[in-house]
This record gives sequence, structure tokens and C-alpha cells, in this order.
Amino acid sequence: MTDLDLSADRIAEAAKVVDPLFRDTPQYVDGQLAAALGRTVVTKVETLNPLRSFKGRGMDFLARDIPPGTRLVCASAGNFGQAVAYAARKYGLHAHVFVARDISQVKSRRMAALGARVSTVDGDEKAAATEYAERHPDARLVVDGREPAIAEGAGTIGVELLETPGIDTVVVPVGDGALINGVACWLKTHAPSVRVVGVGAEGAPSFARSWREGTVVTEPGGGSFAAGINVRRPLPESVARARRLVDDMVLVDDAAILRAMRLAARTLGVLLEPAGAAGLAAIAEHDLPGGLMATVLTGANLDPARYPELL
Repeated sequence: MTDLDLSADRIAEAAKVVDPLFRDTPQYVDGQLAAALGRTVVTKVETLNPLRSFKGRGMDFLARDIPPGTRLVCASAGNFGQAVAYAARKYGLHAHVFVARDISQVKSRRMAALGARVSTVDGDEKAAATEYAERHPDARLVVDGREPAIAEGAGTIGVELLETPGIDTVVVPVGDGALINGVACWLKTHAPSVRVVGVGAEGAPSFARSWREGTVVTEPGGGSFAAGINVRRPLPESVARARRLVDDMVLVDDAAILRAMRLAARTLGVLLEPAGAAGLAAIAEHDLPGGLMATVLTGANLDPARYPELL
């Protein structure tokens, strides 16, 4: 596609070189889930790796080209910070992650266990990460939805999805947009008839509104408990890509996400974090077109104290 800063050729390269720990994840149709949803759905499980999420694909693809000794600096709700920490340890880098005060302690502990320096801030963690990177010559600020290589690494999920014949709609949770843009880049290049649907949270509809209106929209509302898709102001680069690649955006509320988490636990035996279940929630709540649908179960860094009924 011309004038697009993502490359299907680079996604094909990533499919060969990204750490095998993150590639070729299970994707299958579960009979109990299909019965509960009233339709056939391919679920792609991205939780069976050291990070319990898909984020390792993109960060591994980016970090392999960064000079050793560099300090990677980022802001994160938790899963991306784990990916930065894992890649830093693998490639001889350093990781410094800035997080909000109310971050899940499960995610915070896992980032620290992977070797990251974790700094908790009371204000804007993105601004704090940016300011820190500007003051340290050895630092590189890594912004998840902005880096093309991260989206291209995540796009390897699209490569694998097409190994299941007949999929005509792919439903993807949308936080910063790297996942859906990478997957959609591959699908629109190699299977353009496949419909790509993004899922946002009703409590944080900024990405969906920005996608529809063609300009970045900030939503200062009450937010969502689904931290991974609780985005208040999306990145303009990510919105521009999605405007080119994504066919539709829908929203789901927290109650629907919680029902999807329970459904996944009951039928698939997978304990998803809220954002990880957003695709299932959208399929359950919206009359989306498609004969054979697919969705990505994006993360399972669940705080068990918050959801004891799932255990």
C-alpha cells in the first residue's frame, strides 16, 4: 500500500525472526464457546508465553536493531512494559518503565521481575517518560503505537490467522493500535476481503471516535477497568494507519467484558485480563457480519484479587 509506513514485507520478515516463544500460538474453534456465542469463532490464544500477552512480538522485532547498552524508556499500563523489559534483557539493553499509581500490582511485579526499573508517578506517566528520556543521552523513548516495527511484529498474528482457511472477519481489541494496524496491514495485502473490526471500551472511546472523525479526539471520561484499552488520547500516527486499514470500530462496556472473561474461563479454561476479552465481548454483544470469525485473546495478566469469581 502506498503512503503507508507499515510494510507487509517487513511483517513477513518478522514472521521468520521474532523470538519463537511468541510465534505460532494456538488458534482453534472451541465447540462450547461456539454454542454459547451462537456462531463459529476462531480464538487465537496469545497468553502462553513469558509475558502472558502478544506484546513480545513487536518489541522483539524492534529491539533486535537497537544498539546494546541503550536505555529503553516507556510508559505502560503493564503488558508493554513487560515486553520492553524482556527484550532489554535479551538484547543487552536496559529498561525503565513509567507507570501510573493505580497500575495492577501483578503487572508491576512482573515488570520488575523481568529486570525493568519501574517508576510510579502520580501524574502523567507518558509525560514523565518523555521528560526522562530527553534528559538522558543513553535513553531511547519507545512509544508502542507509534513505532512501525512494533506494529509489524504484531502483524505476524495476521500471518498466522490466514493459516486457518475461511476466516472472513477478524475482531481485535484496540489500545494503542499497534496490534490491529499490524494485523490489518497483512490481511489487506494478502486477503483484502477479510473484514477487520476494532474493539474499544465504552468508557474510553477516544480511538474509535478519532477513527470515525479523522482527527485525534481526547476523552477525559470515567475510563474503563480494561487497562489495556483504556486510552484517553490515541497517537495520531496510529489513528492515521487505522483509517487506512480498519473496516469498523465497535465499543463494549465493562459489564460485557466481564461476561466475556467469565465465558472464556468457563469454555476455554483461559483466565483473561479485561482487555484480553474485549474481542469476545464484541462478538457476543454486536451483530457483526461474518461466517467464520476470529478474535485474538490478547492478554492474561489478571489480578486474581480483583476477580476471585474467575478462579
